[in-house]
Amino acid sequence: MERRLVPVKLDSYKPLREIVLEALREAIVSGLLEPGERLMEIQLAEEMGVSRTPVREAIRKLELEGFVVMIPRKGAYVAGVSYKDIKDVFEIRASLEGLAAGLAAEKVTDEEIEQMERVLHYEKEPQTLEEMVQSDTDFHALLYKASRNERLIGILANLREQMQRFRATSLAVPGRAKYAIHEHREIVDAVARHDVEEAQNLATAHIENAANIMFDALRYNPKTKE
Repeated sequence: MERRLVPVKLDSYKPLREIVLEALREAIVSGLLEPGERLMEIQLAEEMGVSRTPVREAIRKLELEGFVVMIPRKGAYVAGVSYKDIKDVFEIRASLEGLAAGLAAEKVTDEEIEQMERVLHYEKEPQTLEEMVQSDTDFHALLYKASRNERLIGILANLREQMQRFRATSLAVPGRAKYAIHEHREIVDAVARHDVEEAQNLATAHIENAANIMFDALRYNPKTKE
């Protein structure tokens, strides 16, 4: 059997089921487990060095998150990405991102601006795709935090895992990461100036641009559904 997943590392601060869930989610987001691929509990458990129980629990959770589909009498499969999936998620996120940026422009602190600047500096360094995704995630998390709206932050957090899958595809497109950093720069500048309208418009456009990149990247992908 070809080994693809690596044995999980036990973390005393996290239950095993959560560690397995994160590992499988990351494998799907990164494309290691491809859309349409069947998820065999025994094989995955052997590759990860765990029992079948946490794998089974993780698959059920991933189904709720939209990463896995269960087909009667056939089993669990990695969910394909459809144009409607992308459109629905990005429409919601574009509106919420603009709202978050506008609120951040009103309420941001000097310390939070400094934190955003540090992320921007790190983004300019050579990075792997995984590091780019994490940097992008960190930047937006700081923007959400600066909004001071806990309910908004919670809603965006619920979209986070779905967005991770799309982030990886978008940032893998040649040139997109560099331009995304430029867009981040413009957003931070607007937030630092406390320009609410400009911050909102830039953040909304940033997400719309990412959505367009996603459509272009997946347009001719045979595993992408209408």
